[in-house]
Parts: sequence; C-alpha cells; structure tokens
Amino acid sequence: MTTQQRINEVLGALDPDQRAVAECVQGPLVVIAGAGTGKTRAVTHRIAHASLVGAADPRRTLAVTFTTRAAGEMRGRLAQLGVEGVQARTFHSAALKQLQYFWPRAYGVELPRLVESRFGLVAEAAARQRLSTETSMVRDLGAEISWAKVSNVTPGNYAGIARASAREVANLEPAVVARVLTDYEAIKRERGVIDFEDILLCAVALMHEHPDVAAQIRDRYQHFTVDEYQDVSPLQQSLLMLWLGDRDDVCVVGDPAQSIHAYAGARPDFLTGFARRHRAAKVVSLHRDYRSTPQVVELANNVLHPPHFTKRSDFRLVAQRAPGPEPVFEGHATDTDEARAITTWFTALHRSGTPWSEMAVLFRINAQAPALEAALTEAGVPYVVRGSERFYERPEIRQALRLLVSHAGNTPDDPGVPAVRAILAGAGWTAEPPAGSGAVRERWESLSALVHLAEEIGEPHTLADVVEELTLRADRQQAPQGQGVTVATLHSSKGLEWDAVALAGVAEGSLPFALSQTREAIDEERRLLYVGITRAREHLRLSWSRSGGPGRAGRSMSRFLVGLTPGTLREAAPEPASRPRRGSALSQKCRVCGESLGTAASRKLGRHEQCQSTYDEALLAELKGWRKDAAAGAPAFVVFTDATLIAIAEAMPSDADQLLEVPGVGPAKLDTWGDALLELLDKFR
Repeated sequence: MTTQQRINEVLGALDPDQRAVAECVQGPLVVIAGAGTGKTRAVTHRIAHASLVGAADPRRTLAVTFTTRAAGEMRGRLAQLGVEGVQARTFHSAALKQLQYFWPRAYGVELPRLVESRFGLVAEAAARQRLSTETSMVRDLGAEISWAKVSNVTPGNYAGIARASAREVANLEPAVVARVLTDYEAIKRERGVIDFEDILLCAVALMHEHPDVAAQIRDRYQHFTVDEYQDVSPLQQSLLMLWLGDRDDVCVVGDPAQSIHAYAGARPDFLTGFARRHRAAKVVSLHRDYRSTPQVVELANNVLHPPHFTKRSDFRLVAQRAPGPEPVFEGHATDTDEARAITTWFTALHRSGTPWSEMAVLFRINAQAPALEAALTEAGVPYVVRGSERFYERPEIRQALRLLVSHAGNTPDDPGVPAVRAILAGAGWTAEPPAGSGAVRERWESLSALVHLAEEIGEPHTLADVVEELTLRADRQQAPQGQGVTVATLHSSKGLEWDAVALAGVAEGSLPFALSQTREAIDEERRLLYVGITRAREHLRLSWSRSGGPGRAGRSMSRFLVGLTPGTLREAAPEPASRPRRGSALSQKCRVCGESLGTAASRKLGRHEQCQSTYDEALLAELKGWRKDAAAGAPAFVVFTDATLIAIAEAMPSDADQLLEVPGVGPAKLDTWGDALLELLDKFR
C-alpha cells in the first residue's frame, strides 16, 4: 500500500469534524469534544496522519492521558494504524520516567522513594496536631493536601487562600490545616520519601533548576497531545508549559461541559482560554454523538442549555444513533420507594435481555447508596459498588496492593497481568473459588476482583504500569466493575457508559447539592447531571423522592429538570434560582447562641461545636463502643460519624420516627442499627 493510500485510509474512516482534527497536523489545536463524539479516534488518526505526511516524528510525540487504561487504548489504536514509537502516558508516568533518568545525573543521588500510600503519613501529621486519626479525618486531610499541591498552594499561603475560596475540611480552621500540611511535608523529609503529587513537583523543579535537562527533554518530545484537558490542574499545566518551552505544537482535547472536578484542583479555563493564550490556534468542535439515542441526547442538551434560558450555547450534541425509548421521570414518596422502583426497572430490563453489567445507578453522594444497595439486595439483584471506600479499605486489598508495589519496585518490567496473578497466588488467590463461604470466600472474592481489575487494564502493560493504574484507582476509590449493576457516584462514573442508567436523587438539596450555593458551584452541579445523563446509551431513568423517611418531607424535583419532564408528570419543582434561598442549609442558626452554623458538623449537631453541649458523656462513650462493635472492623464512620452520635446523644430519641429525625440517620441505617440503638438509649433515660 502506498503512502497516499494509507493517508486516504486514515482520513476516510472519519466524519467531517474528526477529519478536520486529523488534517490539522501541527499545533496549536484545541478540540472541543462532546460526550460520545469519538475524540480518541480523531486524535489517534491525527497522529497517524502527521506521521504519514512527515509533519511529526512518532518517536518524538508524547500523548498525555489521565489514566493508564486510556494510554493503553491510545497505544493500541495507534498500533492498528501502523504507528510505532509514540509515547502515550499519564502526566505522572511521563514525569516519573524523566525523573528516574535525569534526577541522579542532575543531583548526584537517586530519586527519593515513592511512598505507596500517604494515609499513614497524613495520620501522623494529624496526630502531631492532636487531631483525630479516624479514617474519615485522615481521608479528608489527604484530599486537601492533594488539592493544595496540584493547585500550587504552599503551607505558608494555604490559610489565606482557603478562607478566600471558602474551603472547608473536616470542620477545621484553615490555620490548623496549614499546620498539618507543614507537618506532612516535614514527615516526608524525615522518611526520605515523596508522594504521588511530588512526582510532578520534582519534574517541574528539575526543569527549572537545570536548563540543560529541560533542553534534552524538549529535544526528546516535540509534539504533544493532551486528553481530558478540562481536568488539568495548575501543576500539570506548569509541567506541560515546561515541556513545550517556546514551541506551540500541542493539541489539547476536552469538553467544558464535563468539567466536574474543580474541588480536586481542575481548572477548565485552561481549555476554554486556550485560543486566547495561543492566538494562532485552530479550534475544532466534535458534536456528533455516536453513543446515545436521540432521546438521551436531547435531554442532555436541554439540561446543559435549558430552553427557558434566554442565552443558549451554540454547542449541542447531535445524535447519530437510531431512536430509542423516552427517558423515564418519576417522583416517589421516600428514598426506599425510589430505590425499589429503580430495582423493578432494572429487573424488567434484564428480563428483556439487558445484562446486569450493562446497568448502573448513579447518585450525588455516597450517603445515598445504602437505600439503593438494600433494595437491590432485597430483590436478589447482583451489584458492584464503584467509587466507594469498601473495596480499597478491605485489609486483604491493602495488603495485596502493598505486595504488588513492593514487587513492582524490584521487577518493574515483568509482564503485568501474569505477574499480578503470580504475586496474588502467593497471597492466597486461586483461579477457582474455595469451597464454602465465610471469611475465606470473601478474601478470595476480593483478591479475584483485583486480578480481574488487572486483566481489565490488560496487556501488554508491564507490572509497573499495572501497579501505577491500580494505585491511581485506589486513590480515586474506583472499585472494579463486576457482573452486576454498577452502584456509583456521578463523579466516579466519568468516562464510563452503560446501556441503561438510573439517576437517583435528582432533587433539590441532592442535585444541586445543598452546599452548592454560588453560581459557579450550581453550574458545576448542572454539568454533573449532564455527565450522568450522557453515560446512558439507550435506557435512562431519572427519579427523586419527597422525603428520606417519616418527618423528612419537603424535597422537590431538581431545578435542572424544570420544563423538561412530560406534561403528565405531577411533580412540582422550584423555579431556577441564581442565589441561595432563605432557609438554606447555610442559614441555619445555633440553638445555643443563635449565630449562623457554618460547617456541616455544626448543622448536624444544631449548634456550634464549642457551644455548651447537653449530652451525657457516659452515654457518648457507650455509643462509641457500640459503634466499634457494629463496624466489625470497617471504618467507624461507616456506621455513624462522631457528629451523628453526639446528635443522637443530645436528642435522646425514644422511637424509630424520632431517630429518623436526627441528621445522619437514614432508612437503611435505621433498619440495620435502629433497634440496637434505641435499646442502648433506654438504659440512660
């Protein structure tokens, strides 16, 4: 086949917009790629076309993705197109490879050891400040440390920036969090280790401090493609600019409508402002949606650009699939009723031929999961929890990950999947399940899920590649997908798709979330719903409930659905509002001093934590002891948080209805622990 024939083949497989991307063989180029529009196809064919016409050397091309799996998919597609030599890596993987080579040459010492998990270091930093080291506290502090580092926020300027941006971490004062950040960095220096974000920080420092190293890296990589550019953090942007130097041969790909990670440091303005920063940039939009039916696409467009808004964006997805069923909208009396109706919907679809693994129920926060899990269990529907803490908090999974990290440090180039199987076989995993049930069976199921996750990442990755991806997924709490209905938060569903998707809790207070009060926060909540809708290929269901249980009525359908539901739907919804309404969560008053309550824990208590309490200390001690037993080895907050236990001790509920009135107690927790709690409380009356 001649070169021209290969070029015709590469370009002929694309639609007009994708072809426009592929034909722009030199940057700067920004591609606005809507959900399901074939962005990976467009950019891989662009790299192939640039290689064929001599505009780019594949061996000097770096394609940056956000997951190892996405990088593997890109390498696979390029191989199918006959392109060899392109480096497709995550930001961290590319930076780490550069550090491992150049750091010893620049500084005369080996790169510090990469710590496998920051949990213990964060816990020690919290203990130095005499803070709780419970899992929830350490998790929240760890997430804030990550945000600060990727946002280029130092311990010294953290407090001021946190106050200005109204960041709240575990009800702690910003100055306290800043001291934890300082101690955390000191502990790392004492141990001689670096963490995940330090990979990028060290890469930036290396190129700043050693111009000769920067020149060598720039000579090695001259053509860049960056995927999911709306999720880039300031730290990643800094590294990208250093890689580029004074050149502009870069193609960035992203979707502002899927920008949902601002809380973690993502800056979508890097994408939306690209053409302003690069005056010569060409802008191409991909709007043909090959994933979803016209019915799903129409709803997604209207949620993002509501018909009742006078200003509407020109960018709208255009469905390419055949028509399918209309989305289902339903309001319910309680969360339990809603969960059971969703389960009934799934069961009917399964009887019609849809596999359980092609279904998902998505929701805003993890607190919404118990009612859904209970309904699925009750109906005998298999499910897997994605994005929850359950999987990665299991002792056998923590142990297995430590084992894999250790082996990857010694034999990083071993074939990934076979090595994982062999290593976990030494930890007790077998290809066939053990006889019987109980703890042995549960351990096997956990290890088997980890093996399947490695297999999902696939070949031809090395052990180091697979372990990097497993570590990344553990940090993001992305549990493996099994052969059941996926139960996941909207945030953790990004990048996934199913034949049938149920969106639960599409109500005021849930979506948008009660604490999302600014216009920017509300807009991100709208995009979050858009992401959820566009996960569905064919079947889509949106639902909400008017209450979480007795005494909790008053919720209504989300403002985002106003004017979009069928005329026959009898469900009132509030008018869209651009300002916080009176009586919102942020306007609650302390029952002791009468001042506003500014944190989630204080609102749960109904008073400031420093204001006089009315609970019996002996009762609270009993409640904490009971909670430890009820948790059965799991993190204590899975049962109830400290704030909820204090609220229970202060309220002293005498029956189930009164117990449900306590913030933090839902129907599922009432069913599981209500009787035992009330029995314990009776002893203190």
